[in-house]
Amino acid sequence: MSDNSAKLKAQQAVAQTTAIAVQDAADNLRNISTVTSTAIGVALAQLLATGDEKYIKVIDEAEKALASAVENFATVGEKAAKILEGFS
Repeated sequence: MSDNSAKLKAQQAVAQTTAIAVQDAADNLRNISTVTSTAIGVALAQLLATGDEKYIKVIDEAEKALASAVENFATVGEKAAKILEGFS
């Protein structure tokens, strides 16, 4: 009986930890999305106003940062799910 109780507590602790990790990754994605959207908007406005192509690089880099954050979120989610499967 106590072995089962310890196992359940361990499963709950792992589930909570992985949920926090996924939440942190979601927060990171949301924050990166806000920053990159702002950067893209400003760079696009400058590009339209000046015609200077240096702003295209800013837009490209912002899009790369957002894509990296999306990939990070997916990776954390997949790893968290895999960890949970190992404890069920």
